[in-house]
Amino acid sequence: MSDVPTQRPFNGFLADQRGGALHAELTERLAEVTAAVIEHGKAGSLTLTIKISQQKGAERAVIVADDLKVKVPAPERGESLFFADEDGNLSRRDPRQPALPLSEARKAGEATS
Repeated sequence: MSDVPTQRPFNGFLADQRGGALHAELTERLAEVTAAVIEHGKAGSLTLTIKISQQKGAERAVIVADDLKVKVPAPERGESLFFADEDGNLSRRDPRQPALPLSEARKAGEATS
């Protein structure tokens, strides 16, 4: 017999935690983050926290809680250029630039009304 303790593999714990729900959630969320990283070219992350506390009144029983934080990269959001007037209103047209008197061009051969 060896005096070296035998430790259960972590994946065995994952398969048992919350009836396998944690393992299933990790699998799903890992695929989600990976797909978003490939699609958007930005980094993502998965952080698993395991909290272990002793069950009150039980010498060797522990309560195990898990918390999964996921950062899925988002697509770039577009920007728009606006101009601010003296009152703080935003406009797509520069209020300091006069409007040009433009009219619609007619195709060659179109009759005028």
